[in-house]
Amino acid sequence: MNHSICIFEDDQADNLYPLSLTRPVYDLRCGITTLKEKIIHRFPLTEIYLHCREYLMEIVAEDNSGISINNFDDDSCLFVNGRWLPENKGIEELDFSEECIYYAGCEVLAAFLKKENIIKLDFSKPLCFPKDLFSKVKEKHVEANLIHYPWELVNHNQAQITADFNLLGQGGEVSGEIYESVALMNKRNIYVGANSKIKPGVVIDAENGPVYISKNVTIMPNAVIEGPAFIGYSSIIKTGAKIFEGTSIGEVCKVGGEVEESIVHSYSNKQHGGFLGHAYLGQWVNLGADTNNSDLKNNYGPVKVYINGQTVDSKSIFVGLFMGDHSKAGINTMFNTGTTVGLMSNVFGAGFPPKHFPSFSWGGSAGVVEHDLEKAIASAKKAMARRKKEMSKVQEALYRKIRGSKKDM
Repeated sequence: MNHSICIFEDDQADNLYPLSLTRPVYDLRCGITTLKEKIIHRFPLTEIYLHCREYLMEIVAEDNSGISINNFDDDSCLFVNGRWLPENKGIEELDFSEECIYYAGCEVLAAFLKKENIIKLDFSKPLCFPKDLFSKVKEKHVEANLIHYPWELVNHNQAQITADFNLLGQGGEVSGEIYESVALMNKRNIYVGANSKIKPGVVIDAENGPVYISKNVTIMPNAVIEGPAFIGYSSIIKTGAKIFEGTSIGEVCKVGGEVEESIVHSYSNKQHGGFLGHAYLGQWVNLGADTNNSDLKNNYGPVKVYINGQTVDSKSIFVGLFMGDHSKAGINTMFNTGTTVGLMSNVFGAGFPPKHFPSFSWGGSAGVVEHDLEKAIASAKKAMARRKKEMSKVQEALYRKIRGSKKDM
């Protein structure tokens, strides 16, 4: 029997700032795939519905043709929290036989409901399942990982690359063009997709974790990649790059210099020298030459990060840079530990810029002013055109909507 699942956003989605400004939380990458892709993979033969914050509806609909958004009409459904990092033990706890709300700690992980209870939900808002409305529905507590903040995606990335690699089951398949003098260490733990080029002097070291290189990737001479690592479709790793463990680089990126335990979502550039560590870059980000971020304080203390209007103690000593879509950094930019940069901002100048750099801003340590919206959109369109992409009307409307709402200004 086929079933339905709805992947939903709850009232914690904004805490994945700045990455969740322009996408639902389940479209964030951790490992090789996004959270949504992980959830769908674990529920075969199901009808998929999506729920998101209302201002994201049009962009989610554009990116998910044929899938119903914030509208549900089945007799029953398993609602799954989009912040869930699914593991097999959690999946086994869920079932479609009787109504039940599943909790991970005090948070709703999932809920299987029938129509008479589904109609109680307000799909125009972040979904919640208040106990007074669902007092007759069974409750069950399960062990599961819910992502709360962006650094948690980075902290789980290394293990998720390995888990996704094992799930895909393609280890040892090496296609494309492998030049002489390329070193493939522990080949059974390496995948290289069709039409990829691995050029002379490259070392792919999978002795401590798998390395997954997608189709149409170019690894330029003398680059080193240490697993666990993921390189996405049509990305380019520049000459002499050092890609260390726990790094995921999404589709159509150019990456050079030194990168460690970081996620680059897709369509972003860090192609020159400089260090990126324990960081997450959104889409269409560009880091100028010799841009560096600190990911460790000199006193080895826990790093505090500005998230959703407040400063949060990460309780982690390794925390780097979190940068929203279409933001840029000039050459020699230095980012402090736990820096957040919003949407469509331009950071430049000597010294450390503020640890929180708001959306649609321009400047650095000497001062920050509002970035002209029309100029920001024009620059974004030029950057996309360089990759033969065009900003859709829906995308542009989303950026204008975020600016108009003064969200993160």
